[in-house]
Amino acid sequence: MKAMIKIAGGILLALGLTSATSAATRVGELRCHIRGGASYIAGSTHAVRCHYIGLNGADERYWGSVKRIGVDLGYTRHAVLVWAVFAPSVLGPHALAGDYVGASADAAAGIGGGANVLVGGNGGTVSLQPVSVQRERGLALGAGVSLLELR
Repeated sequence: MKAMIKIAGGILLALGLTSATSAATRVGELRCHIRGGASYIAGSTHAVRCHYIGLNGADERYWGSVKRIGVDLGYTRHAVLVWAVFAPSVLGPHALAGDYVGASADAAAGIGGGANVLVGGNGGTVSLQPVSVQRERGLALGAGVSLLELR
């Protein structure tokens, strides 16, 4: 049931029906390094290492995983994603820890790119919006709902 709620939330986000950031302000930037690997028809899971730099001087490290549910075929090497972090107020220490859900799409043939827009963490009040497209190397095609877990 929890997975269905996450998927429904991702679909709503993809359709532009959610407004988690309507009263939010940019509080920092999150840069994630995504480990490469093989992807399968129904989805994939990759380990992530992330570095958050807040506009208030916060400097935090996170780790976790990113999963995709949907079309996901191929093999990619290391990828980097950079998100602007939006929240309704200044975040406390380690407030980005949590689960995020949203829409994603990417393609790679040698060098490729993609984007993910995610909402979650800190009681569902944080939005991660792409600053730059994902940079990756490999041969892959994917689209669907992404789930990001940060610890």
